[in-house]
Amino acid sequence: MAETINMPKLGFDMAEGKLVRWLKRVGETVSKGEVLAEIETDKATVEVESPAGGIVRMLLVEEGAVIPVGLPIAIVGTADEKIEEPVVMKTDTRQAEAGEHPDLIPTPPILPILPPGLPLHAPADVPATLVAPQGSTVPGKASPLAKRIAREKKVDLANIKGSGPGGRIVRRDIDAVLAGGVKEPAAGGPTPIAITPHSDETVPQSRLRQAIARRMAESKASVPHFYVTHEYKMEALLELRKQFNLIVPEAEKLSVNDFIVKATALTLRQFPNLNTSLSGSSVIRHGAVNIGIAVSVEGGLLTVVCHDADQKPLRQISVEAKNMAARAREGRVRPEEIEGSTFSISNLGMYDVENFLAIINPPEAAILAVGSAREVAVVEGGMVKPDWRMKVTLSVDHRVSDGAEGARFLQALGIYLEEPLRLLL
Repeated sequence: MAETINMPKLGFDMAEGKLVRWLKRVGETVSKGEVLAEIETDKATVEVESPAGGIVRMLLVEEGAVIPVGLPIAIVGTADEKIEEPVVMKTDTRQAEAGEHPDLIPTPPILPILPPGLPLHAPADVPATLVAPQGSTVPGKASPLAKRIAREKKVDLANIKGSGPGGRIVRRDIDAVLAGGVKEPAAGGPTPIAITPHSDETVPQSRLRQAIARRMAESKASVPHFYVTHEYKMEALLELRKQFNLIVPEAEKLSVNDFIVKATALTLRQFPNLNTSLSGSSVIRHGAVNIGIAVSVEGGLLTVVCHDADQKPLRQISVEAKNMAARAREGRVRPEEIEGSTFSISNLGMYDVENFLAIINPPEAAILAVGSAREVAVVEGGMVKPDWRMKVTLSVDHRVSDGAEGARFLQALGIYLEEPLRLLL
């Protein structure tokens, strides 16, 4: 029996999603649990698995369409059964494109049933000048996401001037070419001279940046933050990490952040009041300790989640964190990798940051901001000597906790960071 697949809800605050790409064509077989499409939410581009198995009979939404949660997007069934197009209510699609959410849902265009092996639609909207010639290569200085979009849209990156750090080609550069804002030189023609504009420029924010702006503004306006800073001795942890990384494969080498994730998770077991969410006049103490790890991605910040971090060995935390961060930067995270965090960590140590304050990620009650491990001069026993130290700052929702508990949490965290062998037991 045919089954209609709807736009999934990939987060508690998700209202709509953009269908970026179909990974199955009409007429192809899809298994239950197999990736069917890539959907862009406010947070990330997520690989969505099919909830049913069978033959893809209809794709009801074109790539690039923004669809409200719950609207039909595809039909999966058997090869010979009769399929009826689902009936939905109509409205002005311009309202939906403008970001409004009317009660009436727009009807998406129905794509034709095509034989297996044929593309969903020809890229007729891509100018001929953007098609990469045979044998052209993709420059190394381009983000993974930019390279992927360039391959899909047949864009030659060889002559695109990147606007990212160090001239790196990023997604907005590809979007500009596709929109006709950048023209590639004719074959054999002279290389154009780059002219640096000096006029004002209005740059639309990405969905991710808009979501960050909205959530952080709400957090600062509605959550009464307080902050507690502590400094830790890091020489033992750095030495243990060095010794450990000498004997494990490259893919399993530990970062300082891996130790911090594990130490934080174990400490939260002693302080369940900080592993909470506020719900009205009640506080929900979470049974699982799921650590959100802030990852810098193109156009913003994304939090990937290490579930049950208190129960996992360091090596498993390290491998999971690396894999999730890589998928996040490529725009290919899975729904479970960005949902369900109960406490977050934001680490700017790799940028030589001494100390900073982080904004709580609602509905969580706290977040840990981590600075660099730095060799500094310290006084011990009346003598000045060099030592490795690291500062962290805990941001806490004052509605669920207070300064004394925050200070005790940081003291307990120090037991694991300054005696790191405890993390290997």
